[in-house]
Amino acid sequence: MISTMVVVALGAMVAGLVQGISGFGFGMVAMSFWVWSIEPRVAAVLGVTGALTGQLVAAASVRRTVQLRHLAPFLLGGLAGLPLGVWLLPRLDVTHFRVILGAILVIWCPIMLTIQRIPRITIGGRGADGAVGVIGGVMGGLGGFTGIAPTLWCTLRGVDKATQRAVIQNFNLALLLVAMAGYLISGLVTRDTWPLLAVLVPAMLVPSFLGTRIYHRISEAQFRMVVLGMLTLSGITLLIASVPALLARGG
Repeated sequence: MISTMVVVALGAMVAGLVQGISGFGFGMVAMSFWVWSIEPRVAAVLGVTGALTGQLVAAASVRRTVQLRHLAPFLLGGLAGLPLGVWLLPRLDVTHFRVILGAILVIWCPIMLTIQRIPRITIGGRGADGAVGVIGGVMGGLGGFTGIAPTLWCTLRGVDKATQRAVIQNFNLALLLVAMAGYLISGLVTRDTWPLLAVLVPAMLVPSFLGTRIYHRISEAQFRMVVLGMLTLSGITLLIASVPALLARGG
């Protein structure tokens, strides 16, 4: 149990720092530590709790206003998709999910990093934003991965650093609150989970605050590199952790 708590604390510290800088990504980074020793459903609860805590820290230290017309499609779509993600969590093959998600990140994010000027997507309007929100909601229910799809979409849309941060921060905060409520109602937060949560929250607080300080000091280009680079590394880690398990059971 002590070794598990150490792993939880280490993952929380690194993920808290990354989320403080980028505004999202706690679940992805933390899972790269926890996937080796923590049962997937417990890791999902820890991921949502950590991501929610980080968003509350960011809301207090990185105050960003966002126009409702930018946020509303993402938020409405996310709230529609979130119950599906919570429902799928106990039923989904988590290993397959991680392999697919890791492969997408490893292929797509480096391409976006190497392109000097990313072609902007201008079609789709608010309907497309809402569809991306649905994807974010489903992934949020599966373990706190709410920010991945909206962040990639905002990057492809050419949204500036401040607006993107505001959209993702408010989107994540709202959906993670609902996801946590869903976990509590569905019984996914068990008595055995509470000691791990008691380690998680204090471990990530200082790194999250430091991450928000770093965010204020980086440029638009650096912010884009941090976001895409972090997603690429997360995808690699997910593949390293999941592919051997998948091959061992014959796919």
